[in-house]
Amino acid sequence: MRMFADVVLTAGTRSEIRPGTLERMRHLTCILASWLLLASASARGNEPESPHVQTVRAFIAAFNAHDSNAMSKFVTDDVQWLSVDGSSISLETEGKAALVSAMNDYFESCPTCRSELTALIASRDRVSAVEAATWSGKKGVQTQSGVSVYEFAGGLIRRVYYFPSEK
Repeated sequence: MRMFADVVLTAGTRSEIRPGTLERMRHLTCILASWLLLASASARGNEPESPHVQTVRAFIAAFNAHDSNAMSKFVTDDVQWLSVDGSSISLETEGKAALVSAMNDYFESCPTCRSELTALIASRDRVSAVEAATWSGKKGVQTQSGVSVYEFAGGLIRRVYYFPSEK
């Protein structure tokens, strides 16, 4: 008779599994899978950010500085700013000059508005982000989160899709 962990193997007979063994094995498997997932994420964390992610970060930094001219350096001449709401998509601005004008108006109306990128996922031509917007209002500091998708062409932002915020 040989014993491995909680499994008893007897020559010429069936294997016997002691009570609680399967539960401990599941627990150990979950721990191992979690460790592998964390190790994988950690390894990816050491990879350099994609150029598109760097561009989105720079675009948001310019937004937070309320510098629409700096923002314009990261977009194509025919950039489109789109709002997605359910099954409808609205074109908010089209063209670099229109974006600069719209941002100047926005910054004038909301001098305390800032945005923080809380999550980013990059594919070949798009960066999806969760953005947390903050501003000061009559009720104090307000925050809301929303999803945005930045579409790229030639290394520049071609379209920005904004989805409804979650308050």
